[in-house]
Amino acid sequence: MVRSRKYRLLLTLVIAALAGILTSATLAAERMHVGVLKFGTVSWELDTIKTHGLDEKNGVEIDIRFFASEDATNVALMAGDIDVMVSDWLWVSRQRSAGEDLTFFPYSTSVGAMMVPAASPIKSLTDLKAKKIGVAGGPLDKSWLFIQGLARDRFGIDLADENEIVYGAPPLLAEKARQGELDAVLNFWHYCARLEADGFRRLVSANEAARALGATGDVSAIGYIFHEKWARSHPEAIEGFLKASGEAKALLNRSDEEWPRLEPVVRAEGRELDVLRDRYREGIPNRTVEEEEEDAARLYTVLMRLGGERLVGPGKTLAPGTFWRVRE
Repeated sequence: MVRSRKYRLLLTLVIAALAGILTSATLAAERMHVGVLKFGTVSWELDTIKTHGLDEKNGVEIDIRFFASEDATNVALMAGDIDVMVSDWLWVSRQRSAGEDLTFFPYSTSVGAMMVPAASPIKSLTDLKAKKIGVAGGPLDKSWLFIQGLARDRFGIDLADENEIVYGAPPLLAEKARQGELDAVLNFWHYCARLEADGFRRLVSANEAARALGATGDVSAIGYIFHEKWARSHPEAIEGFLKASGEAKALLNRSDEEWPRLEPVVRAEGRELDVLRDRYREGIPNRTVEEEEEDAARLYTVLMRLGGERLVGPGKTLAPGTFWRVRE
């Protein structure tokens, strides 16, 4: 009888152990590949996710793959070498209009701004006449188009025609601004934050311009992009990833202590790190996807007017499905 009880107990333990193994296997984190620029700001969030195990907590294992350029990242996504990358909703809409099934989930509303030295006599867009202006991103950069649209609609100023425009790489233009070679510079948000730490001030941001042109709030300039078919066939993976992303943002938003750890990734310290932290926090999306999508549709019309088919492609409106809706 004693031996029988011991046998039943042993059998119970074995079954429990096997059940645990099977459960662990069932709940094993699904591996997904995320492609980012090596020194891009998205790395800050992904580093936070990995450091605190937020991916595995949400049932997904993130494999981060670094690329040297946005074009290389795009090619990798289209080839299926990565599952997720970061880009803007306008590119997604254009790809969907061409038959692709890409979709976009908001990552950050942080955008560029027109920056001038603290002591500059330039106080508003009306002062930008016969000036030398640096513009990152090229003539079809959305931030540049929004600010041009604001200047034209509100003040009757054609910034491109009435000034000397210098297009160039963001770090080069930032350095030229520091050296006093530019009267004003429109740069990507993190370069603007570094300039701000060096004593520059904002003249106008692209978000301000977008609101003046019809947006009801800030719209995410960039977001996580993935194939809709992949997301629908891997719902737990994409939902776990987006939850981990949200938790990382919440941590970076509430914890000042988290930022010194990121110094090697951000490549900043002291006041520069503080300004980057504050501007990053300002860019954390705080509206629903539906609200952002409605404003993106409004801004699409504006961009079609300002940039034409060269910018938006053949689509007359924002392509349906451009924004990914999280499953209820």
